[in-house]
Amino acid sequence: MAEKTIIHTDKAPAAIGTYSQAVKVGDTVYLSGQIPLDPATMEKAGEDFDSQVVQVFENLKAVCEAAGGSLQDIVKLNIFMLDLSNFAKVNEVMGQYIQAPYPARAAIGVKELPKGVLVEMDGVMVL
Repeated sequence: MAEKTIIHTDKAPAAIGTYSQAVKVGDTVYLSGQIPLDPATMEKAGEDFDSQVVQVFENLKAVCEAAGGSLQDIVKLNIFMLDLSNFAKVNEVMGQYIQAPYPARAAIGVKELPKGVLVEMDGVMVL
């Protein structure tokens, strides 16, 4: 098996379980799910969807940069939301962080997310 490199940054929330923020194998980086926690306080970044989705992108950005890349290097993005009616807001905010060509993406409605948050994202990045 190829060598695994564990990615960690204090600019994103610390793992709250038995996982790493990201794992790099070769040129591929597997990004763990990011929820809208402020990395400094480990508290939810607001109760509204708008502030939470921005914080998730900020957290993903920090992990991508710690791995030596950027959000633009994400090739697959998975978005989990409690309410799929927020899909348009995700597109709006995503457009502020990632430019075309966009990654492959899934938007999935779920019943519950950790810590009562409204959105979570994970993905795969290729450097």
